[in-house]
Amino acid sequence: MKFLLFVLLLILIFAAVLVIRTLLAGEKTTYFEYSKDEKRVKEYAKKLSKMVQYETVSVADKPDPKKFKGFHKVLARQFPTLFKELEVIDIDGNLLIKWKGKNRKLAPLMLISHMDVVEASGKWSHEPFSGDIEDGYVWGRGTSDTKCSLMAFLQAGEELLKEGYKPKCDVYFGSSCTEEIGGDGAPKIVQYLKDKGVKLYMLCDEGGSIVKDPVTGVKGEFAAIGIFEKGYGDLKFIARSEGGHSSTPAKGTPIARLAAFENEIEKHDPFKVAFLPAVDQMFKSLAPYCQSFALKLVMANEDLLKPVISRIIPSISAEAAAMLKTTVAFTMQKGSDGYNVLPQEAWVTANLRYIPHQKKDESNELISSIAKKYNIETEVLKANDPSRELDLNGEQYQMCVRTIKNVFPGIGIMPYVVTGGTDARFYGPICDNCIRFSPVMYEPEQLKAMHGLNENIKAGTLPMAVDYYKALIKEQETRK
Repeated sequence: MKFLLFVLLLILIFAAVLVIRTLLAGEKTTYFEYSKDEKRVKEYAKKLSKMVQYETVSVADKPDPKKFKGFHKVLARQFPTLFKELEVIDIDGNLLIKWKGKNRKLAPLMLISHMDVVEASGKWSHEPFSGDIEDGYVWGRGTSDTKCSLMAFLQAGEELLKEGYKPKCDVYFGSSCTEEIGGDGAPKIVQYLKDKGVKLYMLCDEGGSIVKDPVTGVKGEFAAIGIFEKGYGDLKFIARSEGGHSSTPAKGTPIARLAAFENEIEKHDPFKVAFLPAVDQMFKSLAPYCQSFALKLVMANEDLLKPVISRIIPSISAEAAAMLKTTVAFTMQKGSDGYNVLPQEAWVTANLRYIPHQKKDESNELISSIAKKYNIETEVLKANDPSRELDLNGEQYQMCVRTIKNVFPGIGIMPYVVTGGTDARFYGPICDNCIRFSPVMYEPEQLKAMHGLNENIKAGTLPMAVDYYKALIKEQETRK
């Protein structure tokens, strides 16, 4: 009886601790408003429109440097001062612009955003390369992914140059033409800088952005700052047999074995859930904005409730689960070429996104061991580990946060795990501090349309994006 009372007392104390910590999290709201400076909104929308009108679709295994060199000319017309006064370097259609700073001993700042876009098939409400400006939006492929950021930092440089400003450190503006196909554009820029002995202080790319209502039950506008991106892997699983006629099938045919293997992975996820510093901080950051007490209790006490949360999250949110573990998605499959023929070989491919606590070697070995149970071979087509994590207490992250608060004073700050791929991953050899954040508002319709139909962006978000990059460049004045 005494033992039960003791256990009950511990439970009550624990519950009290949870409630007190929840109350201490407080209550906050966010505030965000699109720019009302109509002159700037129209000017920047027109520049982005011109950039969108020039088609820059990149196609795997079909490099077309001439097309992208043509796009450089479009940029030169939009940003004449920048292209006239700064050093412009063309690397097989990839663009690098160098702005010399006053203190050459300080490591440079680099701002990047890719110029290539994905194809634009299907029926659009506005033609995909029209660059139409209508109802306060700029329409077309690349408006949000990511010619908006490219326009914004080039415009920031253009305006600062016209003001006679000279940066404290060297500033590089970069744009690859192969990001959407995972090509060699960014690596070529990196190699160029490496050959010049350049080691960057800080790199800023896409990956995060300003988002609305980032988690169910959390309302408001938040700067989702990507502090690292997951690794990437393409694996092929091959099942073999002697084949034969479908009228006399034996047990364990290749397709049946592949199906059993895929079903096991789907039903019994083999990858380990773990909370990274970015996720810990994200929960703490969002807690004051939760709409319900129950959700706030979970967010504010994430460190105490990890065993429970780690079991619940994967079943209720694929997006949240992706930030906690390696993920696998089966993507392509092939068997025989005949309806009545048993295949001698059948295969399925899977795309894996690796988490730091289970990198490519461990994750690949784990899933390969399951494939072996079904007499299935594994072929690793491509695999790379997650990028280096950004230090949340480091000066580069804090500099980014200060700049966001200066330009967007009403929004919340949220560290974020980038589950997709960006060019920033290639810059690891020359930069220890890569920040993945585009200073534009992406509402749900913009996020949905990025690689789909009717891509667009609200023109009113563009002035603040320009101001952000200007402020970030000037923030380098605080460095010693």
